[in-house]
Amino acid sequence: MLRIGRRTAIKLAGGFAVLPAAARAAPTKIVIGTGVDPSFAAYYVAQEAGIFARNGLDVQLNTGPSGSAMVALLIQNQAQSAFGAEQAGVLDHNLDPNVVIAAEGAVLLHWYGIVGKGVANVDALKGKRLGIARASGSEVFWQALVDKQHLNPKDYTIVQVEAPEMVAALERGDIDAYSAWEPWLTRGVAAVKGAQLVVDNVGIIEGRVFVYLNKGWAAQNPEPAQAFMRSLIEATTMINTQRGAAAAHVAKFLKLDVAFSKSLMDKLSYDIRLDQMSVGNMQIAEQQLKTIGKLAKPLDWQTLFYPDPLKAVAPDKVNYKLP
Repeated sequence: MLRIGRRTAIKLAGGFAVLPAAARAAPTKIVIGTGVDPSFAAYYVAQEAGIFARNGLDVQLNTGPSGSAMVALLIQNQAQSAFGAEQAGVLDHNLDPNVVIAAEGAVLLHWYGIVGKGVANVDALKGKRLGIARASGSEVFWQALVDKQHLNPKDYTIVQVEAPEMVAALERGDIDAYSAWEPWLTRGVAAVKGAQLVVDNVGIIEGRVFVYLNKGWAAQNPEPAQAFMRSLIEATTMINTQRGAAAAHVAKFLKLDVAFSKSLMDKLSYDIRLDQMSVGNMQIAEQQLKTIGKLAKPLDWQTLFYPDPLKAVAPDKVNYKLP
């Protein structure tokens, strides 16, 4: 780090960038949470590469069974940000309007799927026990498959299983198949004899993961909230332009092999933005929750999105109209 007069400069990929005044003050402590898969790489890279710190943030990054499970921590400001899938955001926003969407973080091109043991195809799933992690990408994908292939949910026995437990549950025979995301798909096929990928998300749904904020915190702390979004943009730039280095950071944080981490990251498209496709995915989630009777009240589209921090640092990344 170089000191130039009263300004602090850091060396970035394209040269030197001068940090804003807020980043030169005492670091702002924040707590964030997400799951343990590379779709959430922007958090890991921002932490491991020191990007949060360079932007004046002292971040405690917690992980849980899924990103979606951590979104609930935004209620009552137990955490200031979380990274998860669509359904959790809808449900938690309905519980507390301070749980808001600040940005989309990644498109899941080849990410979701169903792994089964002794299950050759979707038809063979009928009558089987299917592991689902409720209100996560696991359920998002399953509901999309039900809608796309006109399946009858009554033909399947749904068992609640968190993603980290799915492989072991399949191996023990507690379930016959599970709906999940990477790395649990690859791990299940590799670890369980007779297991195979039954179907993936290509042609079914192009999922997305979203950065959520506690709006009360963000509104009261606009500069740290903007520094947080700036950090995620910088981390995503590194992911897209220095994939090898970014994969090393992800592998270190998740305790994975670097080559394996990179192979998983190549199944994703990373960008910090809010656009019409972001809104479209939340509409899908809303409809899914209505279909399965989990939407306790209509979703307030006027309060769900909170673009202010992202718009302040990258206005070109915000472009959408609400339903």
